[in-house]
Amino acid sequence: MSARLQLERARTASDTLAVMGLPALVLNEQGKVLAANPLIEALTSYVHWRARDRVSLKDRSADNLLRDAIAAIDVAGGSSVRSFPVRDTGAEAMMVAHVVPIRLSARDIFVRCAAALVLTPVTLPQAPPVELVQSLFDLTPAEARVARSLASGKTVEDIATDGGTSANTIRTHVRGVLEKTGCNRQVDIVALLTAISSPRLARPA
Repeated sequence: MSARLQLERARTASDTLAVMGLPALVLNEQGKVLAANPLIEALTSYVHWRARDRVSLKDRSADNLLRDAIAAIDVAGGSSVRSFPVRDTGAEAMMVAHVVPIRLSARDIFVRCAAALVLTPVTLPQAPPVELVQSLFDLTPAEARVARSLASGKTVEDIATDGGTSANTIRTHVRGVLEKTGCNRQVDIVALLTAISSPRLARPA
């Protein structure tokens, strides 16, 4: 009964990402697929479904990077997000794969899940919802708001003015976001969040 409940919660997690327009699947520490939503199941030119609940990417270079990312997952929460390009079988279209470790408080929702694999289109203009940013990277509410504001094109000074706080306080939040997302610069935060925020994709019929 416990295993069945955990599986249902993993499915709920992947379906939640689908509602946000994100093709995604959820993996455990061994790289086994616990759940996948219809959006990623429809991406047959990118994803190859294997026996025993395993998955690979049809782009060999990207698949090697996926294997490395799964092997590097630290269930204690020390891993960072890994993003890399993925070409389809015809090498004509491209998406970005994000291997997002599931950390700390996020595991209350993503039970038994070590990471989510999310595929997004290359050109994506908007920042994702604050709630999604906070859940994926285990950010505080303040850090999530700052991260989304940066992705929306605001400067540290803009965010401080809007929030009625000091620029030093915002910089402290930025440092927290950099650490938790595995990014090195503010521009990397912007690139990561705008990549995650895909426009809604049509559901398969």
